[in-house]
Amino acid sequence: MKTTFVSSSDYNYFPMLIEWVHGIRRFPQSADLDICILNAGLKPEQVETLKSFGCIVKDAEWPCDLPASKTKGKEYLKSCVCRPFIPDYFPEYDTYIWMDADTWIQKWDAVDMFLAGAAKNKIALTSQADRAYPRQIRLKWLGRLPRKLSGFYLSNAKKSFGFKTAKKLVPYSVLLAGAFALKKDAPHWKRWQELLLQALKNGKVFTAEQLSLGVLCYIENYEAEVLPAYTHWLCEYKPLWDETKNMFVEPSLPHEEIGFLHISGWDEMRVDRSVMTDFKTLQGGTITHNYRYPFFNGETLKPILGLKEDTA
Repeated sequence: MKTTFVSSSDYNYFPMLIEWVHGIRRFPQSADLDICILNAGLKPEQVETLKSFGCIVKDAEWPCDLPASKTKGKEYLKSCVCRPFIPDYFPEYDTYIWMDADTWIQKWDAVDMFLAGAAKNKIALTSQADRAYPRQIRLKWLGRLPRKLSGFYLSNAKKSFGFKTAKKLVPYSVLLAGAFALKKDAPHWKRWQELLLQALKNGKVFTAEQLSLGVLCYIENYEAEVLPAYTHWLCEYKPLWDETKNMFVEPSLPHEEIGFLHISGWDEMRVDRSVMTDFKTLQGGTITHNYRYPFFNGETLKPILGLKEDTA
C-alpha cells in the first residue's frame, strides 16, 4: 500500500511549503512515504528546489472552463479546487494525506489517526467543532427577534446549491478541507468532483471544495471519520503552550498534545516568521511565541533529507 502526502502552493506560500516538507521529513516514520506537490503558481526555481528535495511536482489545472471574472488571475485558487482530483494527478498511490501549505506536523500520532480513518474507507478529517471553537453561526437581532442568520454553509451554499441545500446544512459544523486522508478506491472522489463542478458553475471559486465536502458527507451521506480537533488545530483559536514538553496543547483538560497546527487567521505571520503573539502556558505563565514551524528557518533541507551539501 503506497501512501503519499500532498499539498499545493503558489510562490507566496513557498517558504511555508518548504517548512511543511521539512516538518514531514524530520519524522523517521516518513521515510517510506512520498511527498507530492501541485504547482498553483510557483516560480520555476521553486519547482526545481522542490524536485531537488525528492518531491514530485505537477502543475495544477482548473477542473473546468471558468470565466476570468471568477478566477481573477488568482492561480493560487487552484490549490483549493484541485483537491477532489488528487488521484487523477498522482494515480500511483493507494492513500492520500492532504495538508494545506500553512500547516505543519507537531506530533506524528495525528498522521496515524488520519490513516486509520482512511483505512475504514471513510474520509478522515476534522470539523470546526470543539470546546475551544465557540461560534459556528452569526445572528443579528431586531429587538427580541432574530433578524439575520449567517455562517459558512448558509452564506456559500445558497448560491452554489440553492436555498433548500443551504437550509439543510445550517445546523452542521463545517467539515475542514485543510487536512484529510482518503483511499484511492473510496467512492467519495467521483461524487466530490461532480459537486465541486456544480459549486464552481453557480457559486464562488474560493470555498467551493470545502462547501461541496459538506454536501457530500452531511446530505449525501458519504462516510466520514471525524477526528478530534487536536489532530488538526485551527490556530485562530489559541492553544496553550506546555513549557515542560515545549509543545502546543489543547487549552482545556486533558490538554492533549496537538497533532497538526493550521496557521489560520494569522495572515501576517504566514508571510513573516518574526510576527509574534502571546500564549498562556499550561504552567500558568505567559510566553511570546509564534505558530510557524520551529525546526527550520530557511536553512538547507539537505541534511534532514540525507543529501550531501553543495561544496560550492
